[in-house]
Amino acid sequence: MKIFSKEQIYQGDALTAKKQNITSTELMERAGTQIFNWIHMRMQGAQVPIHVFCGIGNNGGDGLVVARHLITHGYNVKTYIVNYSTTRSKDFLNNYDRIKNTTKDWPILLNEDSELPAIDARDIIVDAVFGIGLNRPVANWVVNLFNHFRVTKAFVLSIDIPSGLMTDAVPTNEEAVVNAGYTLSFQSPKLVFFLPQTAKFTVQWEVLDIGIDPEFLYTTPTEVDLIGKNEVLPIYKPREKFSHKGTFGHGLIIGGSYGKIGAVNLAGRGALGVGAGKVTAFTPKCGYIPLQSAFPELMLITDNDEEKLTKIEFDVDVNAIAFGVGAGTDQDTVNAFETFLKSNTKPLVIDADGLNILAEHNNLLEFLPKRQTVLTPHPKELERLIGTWKDDFDKLDKAKAFSKKHQCIIVIKGANTITVAEDKLYVNVTGNPGLATAGTGDVLTGMILGLLTQGYDLLSATIFAVYLHGKAADLIVEDLGYQSFIATHVVEGIPLAYLDLFKQPEQPQVEEEEEN
Repeated sequence: MKIFSKEQIYQGDALTAKKQNITSTELMERAGTQIFNWIHMRMQGAQVPIHVFCGIGNNGGDGLVVARHLITHGYNVKTYIVNYSTTRSKDFLNNYDRIKNTTKDWPILLNEDSELPAIDARDIIVDAVFGIGLNRPVANWVVNLFNHFRVTKAFVLSIDIPSGLMTDAVPTNEEAVVNAGYTLSFQSPKLVFFLPQTAKFTVQWEVLDIGIDPEFLYTTPTEVDLIGKNEVLPIYKPREKFSHKGTFGHGLIIGGSYGKIGAVNLAGRGALGVGAGKVTAFTPKCGYIPLQSAFPELMLITDNDEEKLTKIEFDVDVNAIAFGVGAGTDQDTVNAFETFLKSNTKPLVIDADGLNILAEHNNLLEFLPKRQTVLTPHPKELERLIGTWKDDFDKLDKAKAFSKKHQCIIVIKGANTITVAEDKLYVNVTGNPGLATAGTGDVLTGMILGLLTQGYDLLSATIFAVYLHGKAADLIVEDLGYQSFIATHVVEGIPLAYLDLFKQPEQPQVEEEEEN
């Protein structure tokens, strides 16, 4: 699914009105009607008090359409106009006239001096005050209104975006943003729904189709894509009947140090779990017995040193390599990594201490295989690589600049893991807080490696692995809960994640009529 920018959304609206020969007011009617239909399907006429707060721009116009349909369908509705400016949009005014012609109970005008309306915790608030076009600080009295929403503890449904939240900036005053329980977003979600600093402003979101021109939706390139099941399913490579282990490649994991051999174990299980034909590990000698004993499917080569990597030498032909899990940052390991980088030509996944070495010795960045390298940092490792950032948007800009400069892919791990490929962002929808435990990143590194060995291109392998990693956790955590979830559970969930790719949605059962 594409995530359109604010400017693209405006373009799509204008193009749709032109190509479908409708007015912007008619398009607004369509959007507001979709919101009403969503509410009506769930409430079925229930007389819960609904408070619709409308601004005086196009988002407010959407709210007026919703309020009008609620009124004509017999709901218990109060409509308010949040009069924060003297300027009104044309479509707002058209729908203001329509609602006045629909009911004698005209919208209540709220000004700076107005009393805050009485709202019960069991009521519903429909937030249509500000839309994506907000470009000014929210007035203090409107901030007080939003705080009133929070104090009432009423359920808040926001139209398109929580009021006060911009599509391309982190709010400087969090009280100036509505906290939505649910947001109904027109045609595509907004990037701010997925960033750590802004996702909290809507607990849940859903996209409503308002009939934007299909050609525009399909052909317009976006800087951000949302990655779910529908996006990864076409990536999947089916297996041929006469395939063998050589068909699916050989991956090499270089890492481990005394006390951290488990990281290699986890990465190896991730690589084989996604389908690599063969996996070899290169570790210090201390890794030999534990890995050979606990992981019979993994082949092993050892360094001459007992406890750390000092010289990376191997005589196996591999398709892709992962470096860094549990490796440590001893100077001998740094030197070995540098020597390896200067001679390596294989696709490379770098995680954990590999990233820490690059951050401390950034001269090594020039030796990364161009357009053949994936870096998988958690937030602190990312900060060491690209520097500090002022907010999430600045972080993404710096990550894109770093990716472009060094021609590599960056996986920003988090609640919605974001894959950065130069100027393009891929936001993952799977995963849960259970993944916030040691070793899950090692499994992901192995999973990317395992897909690379099978012939997936660098970007496809990364996006697919991130999705499967999160989906494996989602499926397993249903039986375990977040707190009891550990990294090996991700490995156990990989088969379920694969099977889920081809699982068809359950169809509603239709009861057969009894014969008379």
